[in-house]
Amino acid sequence: MDWMALFDYVVRWGHYLFGITWIGLLYYFNFVQGGYMAQASDEAKVDAFTKLVPSALWWFRYGALLTFLTGLVLLLLVLHDKSWTVDIILASTMATLMFLNVWGIIWPNQKVVIASNEAVAGGGEADPNAAGSAAKALLASRTNTFFSAPMLFLMGSHSEFIRGPFDVDTGAPASWLGLILGLVIIAVIEANAIWGKTMVLTTVKGVITSSIVLAVVMAVVATL
Repeated sequence: MDWMALFDYVVRWGHYLFGITWIGLLYYFNFVQGGYMAQASDEAKVDAFTKLVPSALWWFRYGALLTFLTGLVLLLLVLHDKSWTVDIILASTMATLMFLNVWGIIWPNQKVVIASNEAVAGGGEADPNAAGSAAKALLASRTNTFFSAPMLFLMGSHSEFIRGPFDVDTGAPASWLGLILGLVIIAVIEANAIWGKTMVLTTVKGVITSSIVLAVVMAVVATL
């Protein structure tokens, strides 16, 4: 038996499984829960943030962690085969930033919101910082949704029409234009996630449309 091939297969299976868990919950938060919270009563929001949201966020963040770790293993296998391509590099960059957004922005800020609602549920006062934390978490979550369509497209396509930044046979540099342009676009979007505003990402329609447009842009960029 080829144990290395089996290992590769199991890691890929785990990457898909954990990724479905992560992105599925990401879409739930943005497309379902957000709309409910906008219409729910204060009492319903407190109940959701003390009972439902903490559990959903646990699956969400550990789904992200395991997706990232299995993806890292796959990248090392790809690196060993010297088969890096622009699509994989750009997709991996977006996926890594999405993972960092979960653990570095969304979860820390959601902990503040959850703690505030727990205080209210216990008869105390809401944390005045909760609104600001909720806004930061929302922007990072919408940014992850924005990244999701192009990331999944580039990660899954890996087509022959997309070239790598290096010639696999000679190691000589190929065209760097697509790689550099793609990384600049990603950096600008991530900078907005940290310091900017939701803008077109405010609505569900806006974030879905923007994500699809970005997927098309990244597909074109990756072929340059």
